[in-house]
Order: sequence, then structure tokens, then C-alpha cells
Amino acid sequence: MAVKLRLRRVGRKKSPMYRIVAADSRSPRDGRFIEILGQYQPQLGETALALKTDRVNHWLNVGAQPSDTVRSLLRKAGILKSRHEARLASKLKGAAVALPSGEGEG
Repeated sequence: MAVKLRLRRVGRKKSPMYRIVAADSRSPRDGRFIEILGQYQPQLGETALALKTDRVNHWLNVGAQPSDTVRSLLRKAGILKSRHEARLASKLKGAAVALPSGEGEG
């Protein structure tokens, strides 16, 4: 089962509100989903996005693919940048070589 992070439309006519959900890629846009991860209200401006960052990171860690729109929302929220920095730090930490004692001085 391929899991996608995508938008699910809720709200009234002319007043859009979207839920960010983890859903099977074969299910329809407003159909079944696995978990609600947040919501996006484009008409609110600055406070438009509310996310459960721990759950978003969980789904990204287990291989869920965000849609293009959700990817841009995650980028604006700073989640993708923090994930990138954490992965880069762990990679650099693993590649670092410790100097033998006494050779680094002098």
C-alpha cells in the first residue's frame, strides 16, 4: 500500500478548508484516509497552516510521499528543512574522524 500525504477538501462552498491527511494513493481525494495530520485554511493568511509535526515526520520516515501542494506547505512550515538538517548532521557526525590524542595539539 503506497501512502500519500495530500489535501482533503472540507468546508463550505466558496470557503475552502483542507485537511492534510495520510491516505492510500488509490483512494479518491475526499475518500478514505488513514490519519488527519493537520489543516490548511488558505483564506486566513499567516495562521493558515496547523500541523502535527511529530506525526508528519513519522509518515515521512516510513516512506509516505507528499503531493506537490503538501510538499510546498511543509516547506513553508519548515518541516522539510529541519528534516534535511537533521539528516545532514547525522551524516556528518558519522563521517567525522576523531583525532588520536596528542596529535591535534601543537
